[in-house]
Amino acid sequence: MADGQRAGTTGLAEIHIVLVAEERRMEHALLDLEEEMAGLRTAVDRLDDRLEAADMVRRHVLRDQGRFAAQEVEVAMGRAQALRAEAAMTRLRLLQCQAAVRELHDWHGLLRALGQQVDDHRPGDEQLAEGLARYRSASRQVFQTIEEERMRIARDMHDGPAQALSNLVLQAEVVERLITREPERAVRELQLFKLAVRGVLEETRQLIFDLRPMTLDDLGLVPTLRKLVGEHGERYGIDTRLSIIGVEHRLPAPAEGALYRIIQEALTNVRKHAGARSVEVLLNFHPGQVTAVVRDDGEGFDVAAVETRLRRERHLGLVSMRERAALEGGQLEVVSEVGRGTEVRVTVPLG
Repeated sequence: MADGQRAGTTGLAEIHIVLVAEERRMEHALLDLEEEMAGLRTAVDRLDDRLEAADMVRRHVLRDQGRFAAQEVEVAMGRAQALRAEAAMTRLRLLQCQAAVRELHDWHGLLRALGQQVDDHRPGDEQLAEGLARYRSASRQVFQTIEEERMRIARDMHDGPAQALSNLVLQAEVVERLITREPERAVRELQLFKLAVRGVLEETRQLIFDLRPMTLDDLGLVPTLRKLVGEHGERYGIDTRLSIIGVEHRLPAPAEGALYRIIQEALTNVRKHAGARSVEVLLNFHPGQVTAVVRDDGEGFDVAAVETRLRRERHLGLVSMRERAALEGGQLEVVSEVGRGTEVRVTVPLG
């Protein structure tokens, strides 16, 4: 056997070992997530049962309010609302796990395809080793992205709904002690308790929307973008507008998901880095393709210099935007100039 052939065979064997290890690592991660999802589904079912029972009590109390003291009515209402908030938080975590599982399944399929190429390939093909290097780099980025997203969601849940739920427990304990001692004050505290529960529910809904908007599956990209753009303007004080060109219609689910996430990330970058007063989101429906543009009037930047720095620092925001576009066969372009704002343009083919 020639030296070149021997080296090629050895290289393929090493690649095969790496692929097997990567595949097992992904399979273990999937098993862990599926086990957690099973526990979360059980928890949701139990919470739904408790909530159903609490709602029955609440309806019974409301039908015969004359037979119950005011504080008893408020307690029944508060218990149902607290259970509803807890169920929403559990569903939020379940959605997070489901999103991670979908991402891992996609990369697991790519890994299997690459493994098949190794099995079928002739020794000595240098492109295969190069493809494996790209895959390993992308795989590390995927796992890093998933871990960073988990940390972000955990931080948001801890600082938001989880902290608020802890406060609700303390409020409930206060009300419980006041019911017999100071009934009138207990009623006032219960009113505050209801307001706090509504706040937690709204915050939980916002976290669920940020994680995976239900409207994206039910209504499509355009209604979901209208909600995203409207809330971006209200929450951050940036004049944010959405324009639709062409005949609006539903897109394939993967394309809608990719476009939504790219636009969401672009708006996040505007808020964090651009110093913009206004931003426009444009969605253009062409025959055979869709183009999305996010254009702001912010500070702008030197694209070449910044992208070089981001690649060196392994900045995953821009990487994930480009990867999402590429997975749909599309292209993403960033155009900017210091003092003249920034434009992010992504084009995705259809069919």
